[in-house]
Amino acid sequence: MSTERTLTVSGMSCTGCEANVEDALEGIDGVTAVEADHEADTVTVTLSGSVSDADVERAVSDAGYTVEA
Repeated sequence: MSTERTLTVSGMSCTGCEANVEDALEGIDGVTAVEADHEADTVTVTLSGSVSDADVERAVSDAGYTVEA
């Protein structure tokens, strides 16, 4: 069963930023798809298994960006 989440992410200003966030999230076991959009300040993540919101937020933060509440 897959779950899709769309997060608001601040700090992305270009396609390179999108790639950084996508790469960080694709490194998480259980993430099956990622699409970042710097113009909309969003990242849509498709998850399978038991990936927690904290895991996703930590990966975005580690990449240098902020998940907004």
